Amino acid sequence: MSVPIANLPYGQRPRERLLALGPQALSDGELLALLLRQGRCGESALEMAIDLLAEYGGLTGLAGARPEELSRRTGVGVAKAAAVVAAFHLGSRARNSPEVVCRLDGAADVVRVAGPLFAGARVERLLVLVCDVQNRLRQKVFVAEGAIDQVAVPVREILNTVLRHDGRAFALVHNHPSGDPAPSFDDRRATSLLTEAAATVGLRFLAHVVIAGERWASVPALTRS
Repeated sequence: MSVPIANLPYGQRPRERLLALGPQALSDGELLALLLRQGRCGESALEMAIDLLAEYGGLTGLAGARPEELSRRTGVGVAKAAAVVAAFHLGSRARNSPEVVCRLDGAADVVRVAGPLFAGARVERLLVLVCDVQNRLRQKVFVAEGAIDQVAVPVREILNTVLRHDGRAFALVHNHPSGDPAPSFDDRRATSLLTEAAATVGLRFLAHVVIAGERWASVPALTRS
């Protein structure tokens, strides 16, 4: 029989353990249970948290879950799904917030900044790194989700994003969920389109990078014949 967290001995409740011992003393399931707050019929929040972690293969898998996907799980719903996704993204932003001003001087710098933002992602996403005139990072903005090809590359939205954040240069990053970072023909065409478009509005296009798990590749422009 399921035992509600409120009926557990005081010293075994996740919230009380966190306050008394600190978050490092709690298991992944206990921390997730604090976000979920309530369980579902016949199951406590802690039991539901453990089930979710098992279903997704741990924190990395759960971090890549989309809110609409989580919300369809019995007992989760929209509010809990949003809370879980928000918590993962806050953690990611905290780890990658440029407390010391970060310069993007090459593709390796782009990967160092952008790589953690794609951890566990199971769909293709497009990220713009907005920089100032000295290539110092100002903002990280996701602008698209889905296949990145000649039709899908939102050139105008990318440029507007850079200008909206007072950028003078930018880099583009997207992922290949297949695990193969090799740039496709459409990836290279996207580099060509953006290089030309950026030049027309006085922006510098620094790099286009494909990330696939732990591997990555720089995307060159198409060679003119």
